[in-house]
Amino acid sequence: MASVVPMKEKKLMDVKIGELPKWILMRDFTPKGIAGAFQRGYYRYYNKYVNVKKGSVAGVSMVLAAYVLFNYCRSYKELKHERRRKYH
Repeated sequence: MASVVPMKEKKLMDVKIGELPKWILMRDFTPKGIAGAFQRGYYRYYNKYVNVKKGSVAGVSMVLAAYVLFNYCRSYKELKHERRRKYH
């Protein structure tokens, strides 16, 4: 018999599309809840990629790549005017 997991405790990957609005409304959108979500994400990332016995530069390089991509997307509007175009 399948165990019944309450909607509040389900992970996003386990939620069906029809249950998605109900699941989103059950999230905690207070400043404390949002800060807690960022903290959990940071610790999950840190323990998976940085705080390991045989570490590599993968953890730091992913953060650096995300930072570069974020800044490129942020400044794309100004950068697209700097492209060299051929005038025929």
